[in-house]
Amino acid sequence: MNIILLGPPGAGKGTQAQSLVAERSMVQLSTGDMLRAAVKAGTPIGLKAKAVMEAGELVSDEIVSGIIGEALDQLAPETGVIFDGYPRTAPQAESLDALLAARGRVLDHVIELEVDEDALVDRITGRYTCATCGEGYHDRYKLPKVAGVCDKCGGTEFKRRPDDNEETVRTRMAEYRAKTAPILPIYDARGIVNRVDGMADIADVAAAIAKILDSRT
Repeated sequence: MNIILLGPPGAGKGTQAQSLVAERSMVQLSTGDMLRAAVKAGTPIGLKAKAVMEAGELVSDEIVSGIIGEALDQLAPETGVIFDGYPRTAPQAESLDALLAARGRVLDHVIELEVDEDALVDRITGRYTCATCGEGYHDRYKLPKVAGVCDKCGGTEFKRRPDDNEETVRTRMAEYRAKTAPILPIYDARGIVNRVDGMADIADVAAAIAKILDSRT
């Protein structure tokens, strides 16, 4: 099973990907993480990427595709893959088709977690964490049982991410739409795009994704 999981920051994509990794032994291929790992490992593609990045230039589609190819070659044929952050352009979508075909794989599903922008802004701007243990809270949806005291560790200091503000969140949403706009029509035309309500409870989202994946197994 090879899938692309799409969703803007805060939609819960990371949480759902982790569940798929844990429950279905799938592998999440995140291009950003993979580029950094390849550079650190000094692989041939990693050395190319390092030279480009040190020159302050954008990593080419060829290099990104090479990183994906290296990662796929290290996996057993039966291992399912979640593509994260790739493809983002029509040429990358074509490259992914070629990479998969060369390894006897096909893209089974493209799953997009749909969100309401205003609700997502509310979800993200209200969140904060315990500075001691990292337990997550929200101004409206999940307050500590005792005000100012972490339920998990008893800590009394909390923190918010500096980029969890409305302007930044709306900018991220616009960037996401711009990046996914070129590829969704490609996969829509193939009939492999499924959309899930990303604003639902985590368990309900997971159930909806499971239903989609199991429909082809």
